[in-house]
Amino acid sequence: MQRKRLFPSRASLVLVLCQVITALEVPLDLQDKLPQPPTITQQSPKNYIVDPRENIVIRCEAKGKPPPSFTWTRNGTHFDTEKDPLVTMKPNSGTLEINIMNGGKAETYEGEYQCTAKNDRGTAVSNVIFIRQSNIFKFLKAILLEGSPLWTKEKIEPIVIQQGMPLVLPCKPPKGLPPPIIFWMDNFFQRLPQNGRISQGLNGDLYFSNVQPEDTRDFYICYARFNLTQTIHQKQPISLKVLTNSPVDNRPPTFLMPSGHTSNKTVLKDEVLLLECIAEGLPTPEIRWNKEGAELPSNRVFYENFNKTLKIIGVSEADAGRYRCTAQNNRGSIHHVTTVIVKAAPYWITKPENLVLSPGDDGTLICRAHGNPAPTITWLINGVAVELAPNDPSRVVDGDTVIFTRVHEQASAVFQCNASNIYGYVLANAFVNVLAERPRILSSQKVYQVIANRPALLHCKSFGSPVPNIEWFKGVQSSVLHGNDYTFHNNGTLEVPVAQKDSSGTYTCVARNKLGTDQKIIKLEVKDPTMIISQPEYRVVQRYGSASFQCKFKHDPTLAAEVMWLRNNSELPMDERYTFEKERLTIKNITEKDKGTYTCMANTTLDSASASAELNVVDRPDPPFDLELTDRLDRSVQLSWVPGDDNNSPITEFIIEYEDAIHQPGVWHVHSKVSGTQATATLTLSPFVNYSFRVIAVNEIGYSDHSESSERYMTKVAEPDTNPSGIRGLGSEPDNLVITWKPMKGFDSNGPGLQYKVSWRQKDVDEDWTSVTVANVSKYIVSGTPTFVPYEIKVQALNDLGYAPEPAVVIGHSGEDLPMAAPDNVEVEVINTTLAKVRWDPVLLMSVRGHLHGYRVYYWKAQNITNRNRRHIEKWMLPFNGNKTHGMLPGLQPNTNYFLNVRVVNGKGEGPSSKDKYFETPEGVPSVAFLHISHRTPDSLTLTWSPPAHPNGVLTQYTLKYQSINATHELSPPVEITILPNETSYILANLVQNTRYKFYFYAHTAVGPGSQSTQEAITAMDEDSFFATSTVMYTVHPTHFRAQPVIPLIKNITAAETSATVLWNFENVDAKLFVKYVELNKEDWKEETINGTRSIFVLKGLSPGTSYRVRVYSDDLTDLYSEETFQTGPAMASRQVDIATQGWFIGLMCAVALLILVLLIVCFIRRNKGGKYPVKEKEDAHADPEIQPMKEDDGTFGEYSDAEDHKPLKKGSRTPSDRTVKKEDSDDSLVDYGEGVNGQFNEDGSFIGQYSGKKEKEPVEGNESSEAPSPVNAMNSFV
Repeated sequence: MQRKRLFPSRASLVLVLCQVITALEVPLDLQDKLPQPPTITQQSPKNYIVDPRENIVIRCEAKGKPPPSFTWTRNGTHFDTEKDPLVTMKPNSGTLEINIMNGGKAETYEGEYQCTAKNDRGTAVSNVIFIRQSNIFKFLKAILLEGSPLWTKEKIEPIVIQQGMPLVLPCKPPKGLPPPIIFWMDNFFQRLPQNGRISQGLNGDLYFSNVQPEDTRDFYICYARFNLTQTIHQKQPISLKVLTNSPVDNRPPTFLMPSGHTSNKTVLKDEVLLLECIAEGLPTPEIRWNKEGAELPSNRVFYENFNKTLKIIGVSEADAGRYRCTAQNNRGSIHHVTTVIVKAAPYWITKPENLVLSPGDDGTLICRAHGNPAPTITWLINGVAVELAPNDPSRVVDGDTVIFTRVHEQASAVFQCNASNIYGYVLANAFVNVLAERPRILSSQKVYQVIANRPALLHCKSFGSPVPNIEWFKGVQSSVLHGNDYTFHNNGTLEVPVAQKDSSGTYTCVARNKLGTDQKIIKLEVKDPTMIISQPEYRVVQRYGSASFQCKFKHDPTLAAEVMWLRNNSELPMDERYTFEKERLTIKNITEKDKGTYTCMANTTLDSASASAELNVVDRPDPPFDLELTDRLDRSVQLSWVPGDDNNSPITEFIIEYEDAIHQPGVWHVHSKVSGTQATATLTLSPFVNYSFRVIAVNEIGYSDHSESSERYMTKVAEPDTNPSGIRGLGSEPDNLVITWKPMKGFDSNGPGLQYKVSWRQKDVDEDWTSVTVANVSKYIVSGTPTFVPYEIKVQALNDLGYAPEPAVVIGHSGEDLPMAAPDNVEVEVINTTLAKVRWDPVLLMSVRGHLHGYRVYYWKAQNITNRNRRHIEKWMLPFNGNKTHGMLPGLQPNTNYFLNVRVVNGKGEGPSSKDKYFETPEGVPSVAFLHISHRTPDSLTLTWSPPAHPNGVLTQYTLKYQSINATHELSPPVEITILPNETSYILANLVQNTRYKFYFYAHTAVGPGSQSTQEAITAMDEDSFFATSTVMYTVHPTHFRAQPVIPLIKNITAAETSATVLWNFENVDAKLFVKYVELNKEDWKEETINGTRSIFVLKGLSPGTSYRVRVYSDDLTDLYSEETFQTGPAMASRQVDIATQGWFIGLMCAVALLILVLLIVCFIRRNKGGKYPVKEKEDAHADPEIQPMKEDDGTFGEYSDAEDHKPLKKGSRTPSDRTVKKEDSDDSLVDYGEGVNGQFNEDGSFIGQYSGKKEKEPVEGNESSEAPSPVNAMNSFV
């Protein structure tokens, strides 16, 4: 598009678009509206071969304004179509239809036809159309009418020929338009096979370079197929017999086609060049082609018919030259040169084009053609030779050019240019149309919308003859646009280079020429650009995960906008895994194909904005493959592999695993790990292993599947490299030594026949080693040893090839026996009420007869009058590890008499106990006595309590303190009361009604006061109805605030039969309170107004046995309230009810009595059936019935039975499951004294165990029986 800027030299300069003196371009939408000479739009081909079985249609279509009329010539003279009833011309068309089907003959209408289209502005002519009938129909007619065949009638004799001779079977098909297609077949309608020895020539003959016995055949049939008539005709069969009695010798090639050494070939430009060389010889010759002095055009050359035909398509002048074909076999070669001459029918170089001029304009028509030989150019005007046309001074014909100067309106005409030579002609029509038209503005768009800061193009396409001048105006003042702010294009377009908001407005385009004026008003709107304000972000997602991209944008509010998502600049596939929600794209179940660049495009009708982000799909690697073993040695091999796809996450390492098919088939072990950059590894191997390897790849996402297994590699056998580990020597009996070791894996055996040589001798004794060789075991027992003496031990591996290196010597001991001595000089020092320290003298090591594990202190309460006859005595045990000679006994009970003894412990068990030692704990303070409020009146409260569970001495008194609490939670001075120790209740009188009191209660011994119990209570209201019913207490758990509560919070509701007392917390005394209540599931609320200083209110007139909802709120926050539900008590028959007369109470008492009777009967039966367990005999045989030896097999105590129960004891412990003692049992923490199960004893004491038959309430862990725990479990808890 040409453009020019006009810069004003003065303010009044008007900027216009100037006309360029050139031919007019008529817009397409005006071509049918303006006067125009005829133009041929459709015509039949120059050479038109017709089918006489159908009507002949000769096409001629043209357009013009006004519409043209049509005439025809035939063979150079006028063809009057109206006089021939078989010829019709289509309406508004020049197309002829000759009705052959109704008695006409096609040959009658053969000839040259030419169409003429004419209107008042000129005449256009068509090509000369040569109508011919196909020759095949003449032959068909001869067959049908005369019975003569298509082929020339001849007698074909059978052919007999010697093997190896050349042969040509002629076809000589009839000629036809178009020529027929030739092919050879047998009598079974199967195409005859062709190859380099047998092939069909371009003329249809069948050529044999040399005949062979397999060519013998009775039927060689040539067929001709005529495509126009869809018919196939055959020649008479030819019989061929090949003789083999005297085969010919090998010979050099000679040509069957063409003849001679040279030939000429003329071909027309753009046609197909076919050169053929068929040679005979024995053996069969091969054909090669080349062009002398030039290369064959590789993109247009083809070799056909087994290289015997050279085909060049789209022939040009450059294809002229000498072409050589060479035939060669092992006996010699021959060649033939064909000179190709390229001729050309005329073709256009510059085809004349239609010319539209204004009156007074100049112009030219150019007609240039080329051909070989050079064509002759001839001009015609309206179908008449220039020489015969009327003279016009405005035109001059100069060879291939017609020059027009200052044309006038009557100069319109159609010019024909004919270029011809001996090979043909080309004909072109080109009109000169001289128009005088007033301006027309053709642009239809009235509103232009552009984005700010971009160019705005306001189009004003116009047409007029002469070409109109264009002017632009803006606004209502009609000022002419000029200056640097605008660019004016030659086609009338106004450009605003950088449109701004103030560029918006109304523009007027005016087109003028000497014949008139036209104008158009155009509106320009400048819009805000679309911008991405939040771009999608880069995502890395594991395969089958999900990812989301978010894209936020802004745009001009007057424009519609939409978001489109692209992947790799293409639309997203139709897939339910892609979901869109406003400005968000979510992809689920991501796979590798989802990887790529995702682009968010925000589109309006004027512009778009885009932003992109990458989605990288990662996953664990694909498994390695192609494992290969190389460099195979006795103790190493090199393994190589090809890594699999890392799935976009780099491989960090490879794990190499192996399988031992001999010792652990099917079990894979990790051999080594190598860097993720390696693909080979040298692996250390062990002897006598049938290896197979596999590799696993690892990246940040995870582990790949393992690779396929490598081939197997069997290493040679060798002596063992190592000896067994974990060698120990311990006796299981006092007179043996048990030698154990960790058996070696077959992988470490290095060969077959793995055995162990076990050797031992007593340490520090001058004696030789004793050895045995064993196999398939990991233990050997040496009998007849002294008790607990040290031995030197060693175990050596061996196999069929030899021994492993000399093993290391390990020290072990023969079996232990129970200790023989008891500790002496046991002393006890009482530290305080719950703690005592015990000391003893250690036993001699030789008497331990084993490894010294430590000492155990057993202690128990002395029997008194109440438990003197009990056979079960609760005992406790504390272990002390190592050679300890003192320890602390925590958790004792104050004011209690105890006995204790001490025993030494080795690996076999406990030794005899020391003599029992007696000690006493001093009196202590009592435990807590819990206080209860049992009855309330308006002026009194009845207090009850139970004695302390652990008095820890003789009670001397109880102390009761109490304080009243006012509405502001202030406490009054405390009042203290002393109560005798044998009392269990107290009535506190002369109290203030409806007042809260706080109580403090504790017991005393001579040592001092015990733990304190606290309680709060409120005296009752002074109302008859309050005491007339049995009250129901509803306790509302208070919420504790650091600041004052902003709303009244209900703390407690006490419901009677027809009333309820509501108690709340609220600190704002200036507020007005409201209490609302209603029956549950109803809405008729009742409301009471209360002063803000009150915190209690009685609801009266309630229905017995009814549920209510109650709300309390203040007047300053009416929307916030505290709400609770309660139920009134049932209606009572009288004020006082004697519980002893109630039926339910009598029934309950009867059931309890019956249950007690049944229990007594069961106990009596069990006692009479009781026997005597072996443990009872053991009790009688020992001075101390509590002491029992530990079992030899597991180190636990023997059985211990009660004489009454006669049941074996169950394992258990009084110690809690977390092995701590409850604080109320003792103020001394066991952490400070016990060494626990891990042997972490300190100087002051140890953990407390239990040795008792007393039944526990909680079941023992691992045994749900409620039987009494045995000392077995107590012992197990501390070893």
